[in-house]
Amino acid sequence: MDTQHFIQDYREAFGPKVALPLLFGYSDQPVTATEKIGGCFFKGLQAARDGMPVSLSAEVIGCGGGKLYTGFSDMPEHVPGFVSLKEKYKKTPEMVAEYVNGQGMKRAEKKYLNFVRIDKADTFDGFEGILFYATPDMLSGLCGWAFYDTNADDAVVARFGSGCSTVVSMTVVENARQGYKCFIGLLDPSVRPYIGANELGFTIPMSRFRVMLETMRQCFLFDSHAWKKMKERLEEKR
Repeated sequence: MDTQHFIQDYREAFGPKVALPLLFGYSDQPVTATEKIGGCFFKGLQAARDGMPVSLSAEVIGCGGGKLYTGFSDMPEHVPGFVSLKEKYKKTPEMVAEYVNGQGMKRAEKKYLNFVRIDKADTFDGFEGILFYATPDMLSGLCGWAFYDTNADDAVVARFGSGCSTVVSMTVVENARQGYKCFIGLLDPSVRPYIGANELGFTIPMSRFRVMLETMRQCFLFDSHAWKKMKERLEEKR
């Protein structure tokens, strides 16, 4: 299935005005020139949501954690203390270091990480995953779709982590192992100012998304009474 075919199915399932997701993946050359982003790079992803691709790199990302979780740097020495003592997200710096070191992240092999709205890409080839900015009603549909063909307890998970870790690094690691986990993210208070108050992230690694493409029209998102009511409510709020 190509991207345009998916967009047609996605809009049929969630409504014609639904926000389109972002594809993200690495490349040796940037898709576009992107100015340096100070602080959380999610503030710069609004451009991608608006249809203008964003190409991140070690030079573009101004946040040390952002460079770490995109694979552009090793963990800066200050991160465990900052996350624990300054941000107060973990009890001790040692807990932060243990958590980060257990994630299985690897350094990026290519220089750029591109975020592209799905209608600006012709194919899913070359991408690591897909990010939906989801309202609660959208999240209901996305999670239900992910649960449709599996009884795995970890088919959808919500883990501790910064926005960049729950979207990028966890998805990249899962895609590398050809895994099936999907991730609810953007729960981190530090990233919340840069997304909608009524939104969370839902990220699917491409290894899982290619399977889910085949089940989308089979599940409740099409021709079910319950989802029809949810779709109507989604349309009412736009």
